[in-house]
Amino acid sequence: MTYVILAVYLAVMIGIGLYCRKKASSVAEFVLGGRSIGAWFTAFAYGTSYFSAVVFIGYAGQFGWSYGLSAAWIGIGNAIIGSMLPWIIMGRRTRIMSKKLNASTMPEFFEKRYGSKPLKIVSAVIVFVFLIPYTASVYNGLSRLFNMAFDIPYEACLIGMAVLTAAYVILGGYTATAINDFVQGIIMLLGIAAVVVCVINGKGGLTQAMNGLGQITDKGVSENTLNSLFGPDPINLIGVVILTSLGTWGLPQMVQKFYAIKDDAAIKRGTIISTIFALVVAGGSYFMGGFGRLYGAATQELADETGRTLIPTGSNGKLVFDSIVPSMLQDALPEFLIGIVVVLVLSASMSTLSSLVLTSSSTLTIDLIKPLVKKELGEKKQVLIMRILIAVFLLISVVIALNPNAYITTLMSISWGALAGSFLAPFLYGLFSKKITKAAVWVSFISGVLITVVHMFIFSLGFFPEATAAAVSLPLNMASPINAGAFAMIWGLIIVPIVSALTKNKNLEKDEKLIEDCKKELS
Repeated sequence: MTYVILAVYLAVMIGIGLYCRKKASSVAEFVLGGRSIGAWFTAFAYGTSYFSAVVFIGYAGQFGWSYGLSAAWIGIGNAIIGSMLPWIIMGRRTRIMSKKLNASTMPEFFEKRYGSKPLKIVSAVIVFVFLIPYTASVYNGLSRLFNMAFDIPYEACLIGMAVLTAAYVILGGYTATAINDFVQGIIMLLGIAAVVVCVINGKGGLTQAMNGLGQITDKGVSENTLNSLFGPDPINLIGVVILTSLGTWGLPQMVQKFYAIKDDAAIKRGTIISTIFALVVAGGSYFMGGFGRLYGAATQELADETGRTLIPTGSNGKLVFDSIVPSMLQDALPEFLIGIVVVLVLSASMSTLSSLVLTSSSTLTIDLIKPLVKKELGEKKQVLIMRILIAVFLLISVVIALNPNAYITTLMSISWGALAGSFLAPFLYGLFSKKITKAAVWVSFISGVLITVVHMFIFSLGFFPEATAAAVSLPLNMASPINAGAFAMIWGLIIVPIVSALTKNKNLEKDEKLIEDCKKELS
């Protein structure tokens, strides 16, 4: 049954790619769907690009294990801060300003908004480099689930997913991605609801499951904290909420959805649809993950004593958090539902992957390769280059994901920290203020990348174990790439207006006219 469901799903995805092939012949059609995508398609594209195996397998597993039911706050934050507010605050302005600037990508926005070609080139490099670990994290989550459901080797899962993603994105571009996202979004909504019900019923219903969770006193957890409102570690929980929610404001693959939306009416409807979608998918995923310790045990002794599934450890001796949710599902779901869940996670992940590879390839082609080529690149050649780069990008991501110790949360945190830490402040302020200077944008780019890379070398790669141990013992875990990413975003929001106040904007009149023109169109 699982194989039949999976085969039907894959056939539909490829069919949509073939159907949309003729609608992806020009750069505007391939990258933005001709700026004519409606509310439902855009809202689902935003939501399915936001949530993938990274959330369902990685974050829900790790943070549900660490914070219990309070992990549901992450999903609520994702819905309000990560979905509703950017649609309200940025949606219309992004659509209008990107159209006035004739910008198809975020690096192109930076070039035309701040009058600097080097800004475009550097931001294009940042996008390409730091979207790779995010893509690898999605592959990681997908492959672990497929390994659980079909007993297919991890490496074979990775390669299969890469080939499938390449097929329908290369064929149909953004339009195929948007239609697929809509289909995938419906599967995600229905699938999450079914999984949450099964996980709770598998432990005797909601009341009994919550009581059981409150009695757990595993390592690092005291009784009655895993089922409490704010959990055992509310301070570090806030860091996760900030990274996973505020980050969407500065991620090119998310912001680009506003470039492509049809009109203002579509934005109003899209705001409601996107928020509800996030509440169900993210809220449901983290709520489900909160029951992880009822199904999994960290030690063999505890597994024998309680009858829970032993969560495996990696070669570094640490728990493989990415195995928690697959273990839960294996215990909680009837066999026929496993196929639906596989398609659910595949849907979530394929939509995110398609968005990532399309953003990366279009950015590299439009913002890096095209300016460096002396001859004029026609529309067909640009689309061909994008299609080739999609394959290259996916290949690099697969190589990174082959590392078994590369945890989903670490890979995603590095990606989001660098991208949103670099781009969030100059993009957001650039939509509203004429006073933001080129120097401030450079400072944001440098600090976002520097904070992420320095932190990665000190902590994530394990070069300084003593420093890591000291940082972990602090109330706010400074060794966590999640907290580092959250800090990079907040730092950018603080430093950009300060540097702008201390430096001169040489394009003040031009910027003032652009902001005023946008205001007139908004009113």
